[in-house]
Amino acid sequence: MSMDQFFFYPLEQLPFFILTILIAFTVHEFAHAYFANKFGDPTAKMLGRMTLNPAVHFDFFGLLLLVIAGFGWARPIPVNRDNFDRRRMMSVVVSAAGPVSNLLLAVVGTIIYALLIQFGVMDSIENQRVVFAISTFFSIFNVTNFFLFFFNLVPLPPLDGYRIVEELVPTRIRIKLQSLEQWSILIFLIIVITPLNRWTITPLYELSMSWYTGIAQMVMTLFGG
Repeated sequence: MSMDQFFFYPLEQLPFFILTILIAFTVHEFAHAYFANKFGDPTAKMLGRMTLNPAVHFDFFGLLLLVIAGFGWARPIPVNRDNFDRRRMMSVVVSAAGPVSNLLLAVVGTIIYALLIQFGVMDSIENQRVVFAISTFFSIFNVTNFFLFFFNLVPLPPLDGYRIVEELVPTRIRIKLQSLEQWSILIFLIIVITPLNRWTITPLYELSMSWYTGIAQMVMTLFGG
């Protein structure tokens, strides 16, 4: 087996994927911690989690799986929702902050790369290795962050989308949902690593790619004159 077959991305793209994940997951978890603290829950801050230091947020096994299989996790931010004045509304904002941070990273990254192309910066670079590095990084960075935005909004525990739905539905439904949490890891693994991912994960990647190319095209058209 070659090294390329061992990792999710080819070796020449792997460093850009790792850098992307370091940024994307760190900003995601920081956003949760920041808004939780802002709304009155200092739990994450007291534990040193309200930081942009990647080492604080990463789970070694989760990072290893990301590199090998393309999916994994960071250490979740501890949130005590009882500290919020308006529990439901503030819980929704704290849960949504992570995915929204990935959306912002993706949009900003797409705009930057589109402008580099539109204003001829990429064409002016003679070193093709530099061109490859820049284009590969922005492609992986933008698509991955769009994907993290969509994927984390899936209403399945332990994803943020589930926490949002949990706070929005009536109490009786929330109790029923919580009774299903014991099966969440099994369901999560089934939709991610089995052939079912063709109907679950693949469409999200395709949606992420379409958003990336669509926004990039819009930016280049906007600045085309």
